[in-house]
Amino acid sequence: MNYLNTLLFAIYPFVALTVFLVGSLIRYDRDQYTWRTGSSQLLERKQLRIGSYLFHIGVIAILAGHFIGLLTPKAVWHFLGIEASTKQMMAMGIGGFFGVICFIGLTILIKRRLTNPRVRATTSKMDLTILLMLYAQLILGLISILVSAGHMDGAEMLKLMAWAQSIVTLDGSAAAAAIADVNIIYKLHIFLGMTLFLLFPFSRLVHVWSVPVQYFRRNYQIVRAKAAR
Repeated sequence: MNYLNTLLFAIYPFVALTVFLVGSLIRYDRDQYTWRTGSSQLLERKQLRIGSYLFHIGVIAILAGHFIGLLTPKAVWHFLGIEASTKQMMAMGIGGFFGVICFIGLTILIKRRLTNPRVRATTSKMDLTILLMLYAQLILGLISILVSAGHMDGAEMLKLMAWAQSIVTLDGSAAAAAIADVNIIYKLHIFLGMTLFLLFPFSRLVHVWSVPVQYFRRNYQIVRAKAAR
């Protein structure tokens, strides 16, 4: 079991993140014509608009929460006067709220993909695989809130923080030790998350890299009225 724990949570994350970064660079360099969302808006708009809006609002908030919550050193939280138990309660409340929003949006998007014949016809196996994996990941995340409610001291959360920060600092042994005895729900959540990183360069998810940041810095477009003849 120690070997399996090391393989899944100390070695596999490095493999997945390497493929995530290098694979994204290679795809951008070699297959820019596939670097797109493959939108099906022309086939159906109403469900796409509602589902996509809810999903993106939820997932952006969740990812930001994970990034801040897991990678901010414990000393910073103590400096801010936030104890582990308080931080866990905040994570459960905020994460649960945006998790439900994301769940509703993703449910609409999956239902649309599976029940609309025109949209279904344009859906690849990878599209469907990613959607269902995101759905499973989201459900695991919501279940983890119930698990967290059983130990409000924040001890498990501190172990997850130690794991994430050890991965970032390339300390595989510390990562494996930190996560060894956490609840299986957290382990499944992490493993599936790493698998999504692994598949990222081979799916439509690459469009995440193409957030239109330059749009907010570009010069205003001046439009003049057509001169009368």
